[in-house]
Amino acid sequence: MPESELQTDASQTKPEITDPVVSFENVSISFDDKVVLKDISFIVHPAETRIILGPAGCGKSVLMKLANGLIKPDSGTIRVFGEDVTAMREVDLFKLRARIGMVFQESALFDSLSVEDNVAYRLHEELIPEDESHKRVEEVLNFVDLANAIDKFPSELSGGMRRRVSIARAIITGPDLILYDSPTGGLDPITSTTIVELVVKQRDVSHTTSLLITHRLQDAFTLATHHFDQAAGKMERIPNNGIDDSTRFLVLNEGNVVFDGSTLDLVHSTDPFIREYLGENTPDKAGD
Repeated sequence: MPESELQTDASQTKPEITDPVVSFENVSISFDDKVVLKDISFIVHPAETRIILGPAGCGKSVLMKLANGLIKPDSGTIRVFGEDVTAMREVDLFKLRARIGMVFQESALFDSLSVEDNVAYRLHEELIPEDESHKRVEEVLNFVDLANAIDKFPSELSGGMRRRVSIARAIITGPDLILYDSPTGGLDPITSTTIVELVVKQRDVSHTTSLLITHRLQDAFTLATHHFDQAAGKMERIPNNGIDDSTRFLVLNEGNVVFDGSTLDLVHSTDPFIREYLGENTPDKAGD
């Protein structure tokens, strides 16, 4: 399937987004008197991939839940598509989430549903006709290289295949924002690379704005230094040690933003924590 066919009619008619897709303004949240995020501010521009890094327990997953309106901060403002999600009613949040695709670390598939019904779940909620729904499921399963799994059930799939089904489900409605919560978590390095390639493919083919949490620095730097070659049909290193300009980083530590910027700025940071955190995983050739 040509990659251009992935775009649905709905996504082709959407107005161009020019304002920040996600904006955190002085956001703080605590649980049981423990500060998890403290005075967090950053913005995510249209078509940008923002990679969220940081040690375990630094608040990455909480930040993702805040962006999706699943929890509310103690203070500060969060805007998604220009809407203040901290002040929205649940019914309005439900409408907003229709524009957001979510990829969970554990895939979060329905065990009793086939791959087709899992992927088409939101289409069924929207009462999309069965013929159209089936066609769109076939398109996204082709996109994630799982066309032959359409009739299988989650129990019949490997961990990597389940993660790909989760990505297919997230992109089937042509979302304006995708939230990836540790999409390679728990996977072996080879399988992780196939998932990263799908994220790169989605970024470069559909230019969807995304937030992505990862615990694997190698995955993060692969996203920053590779692109999807549509002619070759695969992910390749950007020539001349190039860097993808649409991929940027946010690093958290102890509830604070300790870095917000480009790949080159991250690699060349002299901040002691950043240097220690990156350690030997920093790509020596990135941008050199």
